Amino acid sequence: MATSLAEIRARLLEQDTRQSGNNNRQQGDNAIFPFWNIPENSTTVLRFLPDGDETNTFPWRERQMIRLEFAGVLGGDESKKVIVTVPCMEMWKETCPIHAEIRPWFKDKSLEDLGRKYWKKKSYIFQGFVVDTKLQEESSPENSIRRFIVNPSIFNIVKGALMDPEMDNLFTDYENGTDFRLTKTTKGQYADYSTSSFARKERGLNEVELQAIADHNLFNLNDFMPKKPSKEEVDVIYDMFKASVDGELYDPKRWGQYFKPAGVNLGNLVPASVGSDVDAAESSFKAPTPAARPASVAAPKPTVVDDDEDAPFEVAEEAAAPEGKKNVNDILAMIRNRQQK
Repeated sequence: MATSLAEIRARLLEQDTRQSGNNNRQQGDNAIFPFWNIPENSTTVLRFLPDGDETNTFPWRERQMIRLEFAGVLGGDESKKVIVTVPCMEMWKETCPIHAEIRPWFKDKSLEDLGRKYWKKKSYIFQGFVVDTKLQEESSPENSIRRFIVNPSIFNIVKGALMDPEMDNLFTDYENGTDFRLTKTTKGQYADYSTSSFARKERGLNEVELQAIADHNLFNLNDFMPKKPSKEEVDVIYDMFKASVDGELYDPKRWGQYFKPAGVNLGNLVPASVGSDVDAAESSFKAPTPAARPASVAAPKPTVVDDDEDAPFEVAEEAAAPEGKKNVNDILAMIRNRQQK
């Protein structure tokens, strides 16, 4: 097994030369709902909402991140592994130096596992309501509109529903949308959400949910995407990657003003001259708490090319509203009027 980046490059060069000779050719607040903590064999009911950014066709944003592992922190705890998560430039349709380096590794079976270790990890940001759950949170935000960070397996279920000819309306539609039933089981030692699905019946948002949108507005999901790295930061990312592959420790003096390991206090390990820059750099790669964006009543239907018992939930009845209290239709009209201004 190759133990350094230099050895990996030498092996690949040797393979290319041999083939040529033989063939003669070549982020935060607590708005994120921790669904991964729901009890095993239980179902949590979610209702996805549109993106507050009306220029986004889809009710989600895709993140592509790379995890760089280090054996420890130079000058700190040098025996405890730390992870630095950095954005992949392919998220912006640009060349990622890390992926340019590791793609050839998959030609060598002995390097495949190492290549997967540094391959970008995709996740998807949604927002919506937690309609019903068995998860007991220590505290929940005042704003009931939550954010969900889902993995590709859950995302593929959502995306597949968009192509289902039996789904007549977009699942985020306020009046004719559909709840998502997130079911957690286990497969081996890992959580499994493959039995999750959308409800069979459509459900209009109730008065409480509509009032939450009217009061808080929708999040602009792009506000929770990582900042695009500058040329200098891309060079730092590649430098950290090489050091990670070579088994070096994380060096706060080299990289602390740009990217920091999650949950690690570097203290005085970072030069004092860049102290203020460190905090700014760290916060730039975490989800901020932006001002909410105006809500949209119903997003256009996207064109996509490419736990066991039903959880009960209560839907407020559309009874006559007492004087001074808005009913469902009043709230919908208010949201629509605000959008038209």
